[in-house]
Amino acid sequence: MGTDQIRLVLADVDGTLVTREKILTPRAIRAVERLRERGILFTITSGRPPLGMKMVIDPLHIDQPIAGFNGGMIVRPDYTVIESHTLTPEVARRTLEILRDHKVDPWVYNGNDWIVSNADAPHVAREQWTVKFPPKVAADVGATLDQVVKITGVSDDLDLMKRVEHDLQQALGDAASAARSQPYYVDVTHHDANKGGVVAALEWLLGIPAAQMATLGDQPNDVLMFRPSGLSIAMGQASDEVKAQATHVSTSSEEEGFAVGVERYILGESA
Repeated sequence: MGTDQIRLVLADVDGTLVTREKILTPRAIRAVERLRERGILFTITSGRPPLGMKMVIDPLHIDQPIAGFNGGMIVRPDYTVIESHTLTPEVARRTLEILRDHKVDPWVYNGNDWIVSNADAPHVAREQWTVKFPPKVAADVGATLDQVVKITGVSDDLDLMKRVEHDLQQALGDAASAARSQPYYVDVTHHDANKGGVVAALEWLLGIPAAQMATLGDQPNDVLMFRPSGLSIAMGQASDEVKAQATHVSTSSEEEGFAVGVERYILGESA
């Protein structure tokens, strides 16, 4: 489709909009400003909780609905909830069983609380630095499962995480969405809470057809928003499987991949 038909740009955050060190570069900020100058709306989606995206929402002056928890919670820019999708207690319990069977550390996002069993476990400190708020520590992360928006399995064994993703998908089927948001994270959310569902929700909320949206991402869970959108851009560090599902491939997130993708493939500017 022609780039002149794009009315909304939807971007993943980690590994796409920001660098590995979670930096929002001046060039990325300028790219969003240029979109607005063209009358193109901009918003974001992430596995992060909505409050964990404040560090990009504020400097980008985002004024459209924002999708946290991979679509598990859609909020206005003032963080009031438009809609939320929670896992059933049965699905949440089964997810925790599978993660524990694989000896994968589980994190539970229950309402506004991020619950972990060990604050010193891998990636907890890094995640706290990223989202800018601390977890709650509980001996049993599954003690209360009636408001679970997302469960994340965490391990630095990347081959194991591929198997865990597969096993969760097989076990949960249509009852939930399970996909890696980073090589070391597998996110489980309500079956309507995935990035493809975010595209559908934005169609309904904004009256913009998916064919007039452009999406940018780098992980397997981003493919779900690539498929329905009119134009999609994978970051240069994405796997070959993710790149194959995108309309275009940009440079890596460390090489201004978001800004390059917007400039080249949406704004139609030369390098």
